[in-house]
Amino acid sequence: MNNKIPAWLLASFFLAFLSFAYAQQPAKVPRLGVLLYSTPEADPNVAAFRQSMRDLGYIEGQNLSIEYRFASGKPERLMELAVELAKLNPDVIFALGGDVVPAAQKATKTIPIVMWGSNDPVQAGIVASLAHPGGNTTGITLILDELAGKRLELLKEIAPGISRVAVLWNPDHADPEFREMQGAAKAMKVRLQSLEVRQGEDFDGQFHAATKAKSQALIVVSSRLINFQRQRALDYAAKNRIPLVGDWGPWASGGALMSYGPNTDEMARRVAAHVDKILKGVKPSDIPVERPAKFELVLNLNAAKQIGLTIPPNVLARADRVIR
Repeated sequence: MNNKIPAWLLASFFLAFLSFAYAQQPAKVPRLGVLLYSTPEADPNVAAFRQSMRDLGYIEGQNLSIEYRFASGKPERLMELAVELAKLNPDVIFALGGDVVPAAQKATKTIPIVMWGSNDPVQAGIVASLAHPGGNTTGITLILDELAGKRLELLKEIAPGISRVAVLWNPDHADPEFREMQGAAKAMKVRLQSLEVRQGEDFDGQFHAATKAKSQALIVVSSRLINFQRQRALDYAAKNRIPLVGDWGPWASGGALMSYGPNTDEMARRVAAHVDKILKGVKPSDIPVERPAKFELVLNLNAAKQIGLTIPPNVLARADRVIR
């Protein structure tokens, strides 16, 4: 009697065992590195980004691992944190802030980087062009030069008597908004006062200069530095009973008279889509940098009342959201 097992049957058993063993191996979990100027809790865009990733099917701790590195408002730490993050070799690095991206780029030339910035990435040397970024970086930019004059125009519609406006901005943050606002101010016969801040220690001195010059309103040009110090700007405007005009993010909901800029929840969805594409194998150099297509006017009636302003009906009618 021949008890020898046929070769084909042995081969079948072997293939079945390999298939079983392969099926038991855990699937590779994508790793995302996140580099922040402030903290995950303080940055207003982190929650929207995480929700957008969940909407795409990524569940943290299950099919996505996230490593955070954050500077807690100390920009001098960004380079060290970026290097630390790059050494972990994540599949993608998400750099949140135009002043954060350069640190990530210096830390790695190979790991894909998805940026979220409000500055001009071409002017800042981050990408070669919006359509063809090249290198290992893509993402979104909120460059809003064409909206800078519009904010000043809206402010004048609400408060026609205003003629002296302070502009809080970071000159190290490459964007053309202050320059564009100067042209609009000249046409409207408004004198702009430049409040330049490069670090947290600069704010008190610049606010004092604005008070001394009797500025009648404050317009902010957002950057991660200014967003991190948002409450100081809101407190200054409230204390001096002057209107504060913001661009994107929670300025109006925080107490500013108004904000006019892109819908940041929509931009969070777009930047999450970039991360998703890269995790699925698309090269960052093949993904164009996106700009916002939709802008929202948010008005705060409580803030207007507290400083004795009445928002005209024609401006109210154009608002996308009114805080009462």
